[in-house]
Amino acid sequence: MHRRTMAVLAAATALLGAAAVAAAGPAQAAAGCRVAYSVTNQWPGGFGASIAITNLGDPVTAWTLGFSFPSGQTVTQLWNGVATQSGANVTVRNAGWNGSLGTNATTSVGFNGSGSGSSPTAFTLNGTACTGSVPSTPPSTPSTPPSTPPPAGRAVKTMPLGDSITGSPGCWRALLWQQLPAERVDFVGTLPAQGCGFPYDGENEGHGGFLATNVADQNQLPAWLAATGPDVVMMHFGTNDVWSNRPTATILAAFTKLVGQMRAQNPAMKILVAQIIPMNPPTCPECAARVRDLNAAIPGWAAGLSTTASPITVVDQWTGFDPATDTGDGVHPNDAGNRKIAGRWLPAVQAAIS
Repeated sequence: MHRRTMAVLAAATALLGAAAVAAAGPAQAAAGCRVAYSVTNQWPGGFGASIAITNLGDPVTAWTLGFSFPSGQTVTQLWNGVATQSGANVTVRNAGWNGSLGTNATTSVGFNGSGSGSSPTAFTLNGTACTGSVPSTPPSTPSTPPSTPPPAGRAVKTMPLGDSITGSPGCWRALLWQQLPAERVDFVGTLPAQGCGFPYDGENEGHGGFLATNVADQNQLPAWLAATGPDVVMMHFGTNDVWSNRPTATILAAFTKLVGQMRAQNPAMKILVAQIIPMNPPTCPECAARVRDLNAAIPGWAAGLSTTASPITVVDQWTGFDPATDTGDGVHPNDAGNRKIAGRWLPAVQAAIS
């Protein structure tokens, strides 16, 4: 699969209303835009959702997304932006690092909300209605960099699989890519890079808000595997499962099903599974202990499922990672956290592609 590149500012994450990542500078009018809104999780009295925003017009250096909830829902926690809400009306402004959107560039935000009912269907970007098209002649000079040509020879197709920690924007992948031989690795996935300040091979399967248990139950992985044909899968999954209080045994059963689907696609699949980074969100004081329980069970699970043809390697992302200093919100890695995550993946990926 061809490599895609994007360039925006370095990664950080933002909690709802966090002043440290307030948008800088005025927002220009957008000539056209497309928004994809999806509910990624539901529970009694609440839900998780993600919003992908594509700028179809001229490049902008700051953006504001507007929409209204039709059924009285409220945003309780949001990442990758700063949200305010007045009644049903929600305004999301870019974080400090993702305000620049070139022509055809996409960024995304994720959030947890309270309530239930119909999803919003009308959105504006910098005051322009998002209809999925541009009302006039498109700009003649797109700012999105061209795709990187595929490497010469047989690069090892490697799929980063997970949730927003992997894909929104997941700049540890960019830092990892810098340290790997370009001719030996080809990151693959159905999702494009969101940009981390420099060109890199950023395709991935990091779906913001997704649960491993839902991906397994809904059989979503086989289509991603069929579309990309990876040789290696590197999986950091389970954060949202823990947040949703899914039992460790249920999460590991989902992992087992996902491994079976990987091997059905490629019997020689090399599988790297992370003991996930610690989390300490203010809305989930129990999450820290749940992560410890999951991580403690992963090595034994992996040992029982690993084979010579398709080995499972456990990568410890937990040890030495501090949510207080390595995340911006107790969950999503900041620059320091991204460096740690990349460093922990590096030896295992080097071995897998050698």
